[in-house]
Amino acid sequence: MKYDYDIIVIGMGPAGMAVAAMGAEMGLKVCAIEKQRIGGECLNVGCIPSKALLRIAKTRHNVEKLAEMELRELPSPGIKDPFGKIARDLHYINESKTIGMFKKVDLRLAQGAASFVDSHTVDVGGEKISAQRIFIATGTRPRIPAIPGIDAVEVLTNENVFNQETVPKSMVIIGGGAIGCEMAQAFSRLGCQSSIVNAAPHLVPLGDPDASAILEETFAVEGIQVYNQRNITRIEKTAEGVVVHTDAGEQIVGERLLVAAGRHIELSGLNLEKAGVKATPQGAIHVDKYLRTSQKHIYAVGDCNGHFLFSHAAMHQGMIAIMNSILPSWMKRNFKNFVVPWAVFTEPQISYVGMREADLMAKNIAYETTQVNFGDYGAAIAENVPTGFVKVFSSAAGKIYGVSIVGEGSGEMINEWALAIQKKVRLHDIMLLQHAFPTMGFLSKRVTEVWMMKKMGSATLQKICQWLFRR
Repeated sequence: MKYDYDIIVIGMGPAGMAVAAMGAEMGLKVCAIEKQRIGGECLNVGCIPSKALLRIAKTRHNVEKLAEMELRELPSPGIKDPFGKIARDLHYINESKTIGMFKKVDLRLAQGAASFVDSHTVDVGGEKISAQRIFIATGTRPRIPAIPGIDAVEVLTNENVFNQETVPKSMVIIGGGAIGCEMAQAFSRLGCQSSIVNAAPHLVPLGDPDASAILEETFAVEGIQVYNQRNITRIEKTAEGVVVHTDAGEQIVGERLLVAAGRHIELSGLNLEKAGVKATPQGAIHVDKYLRTSQKHIYAVGDCNGHFLFSHAAMHQGMIAIMNSILPSWMKRNFKNFVVPWAVFTEPQISYVGMREADLMAKNIAYETTQVNFGDYGAAIAENVPTGFVKVFSSAAGKIYGVSIVGEGSGEMINEWALAIQKKVRLHDIMLLQHAFPTMGFLSKRVTEVWMMKKMGSATLQKICQWLFRR
């Protein structure tokens, strides 16, 4: 059968862009479909604008901390237009980088909502387009919890929080995950009274409780109010903004309400049933280990399949899926065999990769814990970033199970550990690798040295070393 294209990609977020760009570079005839903006949530209303806002807020915060470094204290700088700066940066990235990338490759970009006609054909604005293989990369949208009164107030999410013209005087944030924590600190440092209402026992519940504790201590110092283990009973609209009522009896007041309470997989209007594509009970698209759906020529990549809801994981899945679509069976890659690091870009940063301590305990895996603290490292003290740690969970023989890092640059540091776990590198291998000094990354070497020194402290090993020395 003759098709219009080799591949159709539905959704141009991180996953879809990876598929479309690689497919075009391979010489395939590609049609990319996007109903909103190229780059998806991450580029337009997620990862990138949030990091821009965090950078602006951190700069202001650092000026206020000059007295700690025994420098002349300056007046706190006023905030002119942080959202305008972010909008200009995004426009530059979109025009010069993202759209520029598509101009360099040979593909068609169709603007509009896609819906399946059959397993090889989609409709875009009345036009029927067919392809031999189809990749679904429709992502997610913010989940708005069903709380009494929430429909009566104007709700901010990551989709519109960067469209504000001014920084609000106060904000109540529902959710203590990455988005909630990053926005709470950013807005707080820009002069907003931030309050987080969190259903979980700790902030950033996906990670290490010790890391969460450090972040909560930092938030307390900065005046960010955190209400953990709270359920919201109702939301009340007032002339000044909102009042959030909790099951503990608190009435938390804010000028604005930001909801960061998870994501909802975006499959509306796709008509998956016409393509014979099955979904999971949780509402995600079911995929096998090669990212194929129930129709083997249709792939689902990124958030829409419900696995690892991170932008970098989506990009990686897009790369793996397009490779799997052309490779023979014996060369296809299982996407679940790749480790997924993650990071939260608060200050201090929090990052993790591998198994959590709770996972190790639940599976009865014997493990050792080795930790070094930023506050014991001269470079961290000199750079005035003494808060944090590098913690490694390993076997007695040095197999790395999981790594938790809190502190300046931890989002960069975690990548070395992701590679180590992926390639089954052991702690003594990292110890023998030279690291540039004095960098924060040197702490990754330092923690392996501490692990080895603990081994050298055993009586048996000491006797062996003494015998080797004296023979």
